[in-house]
Amino acid sequence: MAAIPDAQGVFTICPTPFDDALAVDTDSIRSLVDFLLETGVTGLAILGFLGELHKLSSAERRQVLETFVKHTDGRVPVWVGVRAHGIAGAIEQAREAQDLGADAVFAAPLDNAGDALLFDYYKAVADAVKIPVVIHDFPDSFGTEIRPEVVARLGREGGVHMIKMEEPPVAQKISRIRELAGDEAMKIFGGLGGMYFLEELQRGAVGTMTGFAFPEILVAIYERYASGDHAGAAAVFDRYCPLIRYEFQPKIGLALRKYVYQRRGAIKSHALRAPGMRIDPATAAELEATVRRVGLALAAGGRQDISA
Repeated sequence: MAAIPDAQGVFTICPTPFDDALAVDTDSIRSLVDFLLETGVTGLAILGFLGELHKLSSAERRQVLETFVKHTDGRVPVWVGVRAHGIAGAIEQAREAQDLGADAVFAAPLDNAGDALLFDYYKAVADAVKIPVVIHDFPDSFGTEIRPEVVARLGREGGVHMIKMEEPPVAQKISRIRELAGDEAMKIFGGLGGMYFLEELQRGAVGTMTGFAFPEILVAIYERYASGDHAGAAAVFDRYCPLIRYEFQPKIGLALRKYVYQRRGAIKSHALRAPGMRIDPATAAELEATVRRVGLALAAGGRQDISA
């Protein structure tokens, strides 16, 4: 069982790049890693819901994991998603991630599990590996609610000390988890595309794990807030809210993010596997107009200047 990790900041949930024939594109994985590190993120999170984990074969999952870890080469931590139908499958995925060099795993809950089973599940995964286990709390996608009481108990008794918390209203749940668990037992990361990042930080979150395709914006918000410039963090958040809101649209968010990454030169193709909603020309034009409205560009290039 791993010790409580010293983790904070912006962990980008990475898409899995495919080529136009829908094969895994390892060259684009490598270029995406380099692109993201230039934006200043704290770490990378792969094979999550945004990473289309459920659309990959076991061999492809291993290929993606190996390529991300090898090319990152320890420059930042790499956290790997786990999603299985039972405890044994989750342990198998977590151990594979550990063996291939992952620094942590973030595990989706079991389907329709109650409090007792959720506790046993996460504790069993944590007991089975030496790297940290992060709870992935996203009931809108996974259909399972993880109550604050279960989260707190896992922090106190289960060897699980981090949560990626994505159940609105996020502010109240963050406060309740902190009240029950204490900051030493449970570190809280936000998500949801950065939609509530400012409020998450104000309530005590230590960072965010999300797939927003302009991560330098989130980095700027976090760095200002962590340095004590709370007004500056709020000003950056307010300026770029239209883009954060537009990109985090249900059903089509993955397509928007892949489109942005392709236009920014990070990946070669914005292809995604079925099932998944594609964008049409009108949507692409709306997205590009929103990017321009907040003073950014979709031209290929590295980190863009972020200001309030």
